[in-house]
Amino acid sequence: MYKYLSLVGVSLCAVSPASAQSSEPETVILERAEGVVFDRTSAETVITVTADGLAKNITNTGQSITIIGPEELENIQGADISRVLRRAPGVTLSRNGGVGGFTGVRVRGAEAEQLLVVLDGVRVADQASPGGGFDFGNLLSGTVGKIELLRGSNSTIWGSQAIGGVLAVTSRQLDGVYGTAEYGSRDTFYTAQALGITRDKFRASISGSYYKTDGFSSADSGTEKDGFRQWQLGSQLAYDLTDNLTIDVAGRFVDGKLDTDGFSFSPPYGLIDTDEFQETDEASGRIGATYSSSALTLRASYSASKIERDNFNPAFGDAPGFASVGQSERAELRGRYDAGHILSLDFGGEKEWSNYSTNFDSRQTAGIGGAYAQLGVQTEGLTINAGARIDDHSDFGSEVSFGADASYDLGDYWRLRGSFGEGFKAPTLFQLFSDFGNVTLQPERSRSYEIGIEKGGRSSDVHLAVTAFRRNTRDQIDFASCFGVVSDICVDRPFGTYDNIGRARAEGFEVELGARISDKLRARSAYSYVKARNRTVGAFNEGNDLARRPRHALSASLDWSSPIGIDLGADLRMVGDSFDDAGNFTRLDGYALGDIRASFPVSKRFELFGRVENVTDTEYQTAAGYATAGRSVYVGARTKF
Repeated sequence: MYKYLSLVGVSLCAVSPASAQSSEPETVILERAEGVVFDRTSAETVITVTADGLAKNITNTGQSITIIGPEELENIQGADISRVLRRAPGVTLSRNGGVGGFTGVRVRGAEAEQLLVVLDGVRVADQASPGGGFDFGNLLSGTVGKIELLRGSNSTIWGSQAIGGVLAVTSRQLDGVYGTAEYGSRDTFYTAQALGITRDKFRASISGSYYKTDGFSSADSGTEKDGFRQWQLGSQLAYDLTDNLTIDVAGRFVDGKLDTDGFSFSPPYGLIDTDEFQETDEASGRIGATYSSSALTLRASYSASKIERDNFNPAFGDAPGFASVGQSERAELRGRYDAGHILSLDFGGEKEWSNYSTNFDSRQTAGIGGAYAQLGVQTEGLTINAGARIDDHSDFGSEVSFGADASYDLGDYWRLRGSFGEGFKAPTLFQLFSDFGNVTLQPERSRSYEIGIEKGGRSSDVHLAVTAFRRNTRDQIDFASCFGVVSDICVDRPFGTYDNIGRARAEGFEVELGARISDKLRARSAYSYVKARNRTVGAFNEGNDLARRPRHALSASLDWSSPIGIDLGADLRMVGDSFDDAGNFTRLDGYALGDIRASFPVSKRFELFGRVENVTDTEYQTAAGYATAGRSVYVGARTKF
C-alpha cells in the first residue's frame, strides 16, 4: 500500500515567479492542501503552515519561523540538504561521514529526535529507530520547493515530538518542466527533474532524482571510499470537485544504499574501514480533502509512512546483521472558523497507529490520539493566539499541552512578537518494547519561551530580527546502565534500559540580518548563541554541555549579479567548539567553511552553474571519529520551461 501511495499520487500547484524585488511582504490568495500551499499569485515567503497547521500570514503569529523558498534553494545549488538548513538561525548539524550518512538536525539545542519532520504533509519519523527521529541523510534538496522551520515547542498544534520545533518540507511545484544535473568531486553525479501541469480545476506534478558518489572513508583514520547511491520518486495531485471542495493525493518513495564503516574493539580501536553497508527504503503517502468557504475551512486526511533498513557486514555472510521496519498510519481533521474580522478558532483532532519490528524484536504497536483548540484575536495591529491540547497514549496515558503567542505591529514594518509553548515526545516503540525497553516510561516534556523584535521578512529589502529564548526540558529519556544493578527497572535488563532521568535547559539568542544593498547585491546572515546544559540533579553529567551543541553558529551569504550577466555568490559557515559526549571528555573543535558559486543564464530557459565547497580545504568533524569532505568542485546545468 505504501509503495502504491508513493508511486500513484500526483499533484501540482501553480506558482508564479518569486517577487524577489518586493520591498515588503504582501498578502497573497492561496489554496491549500495538507502540508502544501498552492500559491497562485506569488512565491513570496510570507505564508506559513507550521504555525497553526493551516495556511496563515506569517506576520499573524508570534512564533519564530524561517521559510526558504525555491529561488534561494536554486541559488545554494547541490543535493546536500545540510547546506540549506544551516542558513536558518538556531540550527546545528552532525553527520556520520559524507552525504547519505546519518545526519541529525538540532534546533536551539534540542535533541535531533525532538524535531518533528513533515514531508508533503506526512510525518516521517523512523518508528524503528531508538530515538524515533528522522535521518536527513536520506533527504536531498533537488526536488524540494520550500522549507519551513518553526523553532520552539509547539505540541499544542502538532502533538508528540514538537519539542525542538517543526520542520515542514514541500516538494517542488511548477507549471512546466524543470531539470538539473551536475557532476563533481569524488565522481559525484546528481540529477533531478520535475514535470507539472495546471488547469482550471486540476493540478499535478511528478518529480524524481538520482544521486551517486564514490565518497570518502567515513572513518577519519580510514582510506577506503564509502559511496552512496539513491533514487527518489515523488508525485502530487489536486482536483477541485467544486468551488469549495478539493481532493488531493501525494506520495514519495526513496531507495538508497550507503557504504559504512564499523567499530573495532581491539587495537587500533574506534571507527575503522570495513565493508559494511546499509540499504534503506522510505515510502510515504497521503490522501485528503479540503472544504473552504468564507468563514470555515476543514481539512481531513489519511497518511502513512514506512521505513525499512537493512545493515550488512559481508564478513559475517549475506544476511543482514540488523534489519528493522517501522510504520505509522495517521487520520486527522483540522479546521478554522473565522467569526468576523476579529475572532478565529483553530481546532482539530487526530489518531496515529505505529508499529515496528526487527530481526531481534517481535512486532510491537502503540497508538496515540489527540484533540486541540486555539482561539485567535486580531485587532488593529495586535494578534493573540492561545490554545490547549489533550493527547491519550496507549501506554503512558494522557498528556495536556498549552501554548500562546502574540504579534504587535509597531509600524514601519516593525513588529514585536513573543510566544510560550509546551511540548512533549512520547516514548518510542524501541524505548518501550525492545530488549532494553521500559513500559513504565513517561513522555519527555518541555516548556519554551521567546520574545523578539523583527523588521520586514527574509525577502524584504531590509530584514532584522533579534530573538531571545529559553526551553526547559524534563523527564528526558536516556539509557541507564544496569552494570552491577539487579533491582527495580534493571530486573531482566542486564545490559541496561531506558528511563526518565534527564533534565536540560537551552537558552540564548538569535540575530538575523538581511539587506538588498543594491539592485545587484544582496546579503544575509544569521547568528545563534545557544547554551544547552544538563540540569539533572545529582547526575554525573550535571552542569555539562549537551553533546554536539556548539554555543556559537554563524551563517552568512552574499549574492551579486555582475554586469556581464554572471551571478556570483559566497557562503560562510562558522561553528564554535562543542563536545562529542555527555561527559564532555571529547572536544570537537570549531571550524569555518567557505563556499563560492556562480551561475550563467545562457538563455531564459537554460543556465550553467558551478561551485567550490570548503574552499580552504578545512579539516573538521561534526561527530568524533567521522571524516568530512575536503575541497569539492561541481559543475552543472539547469533548465526550466
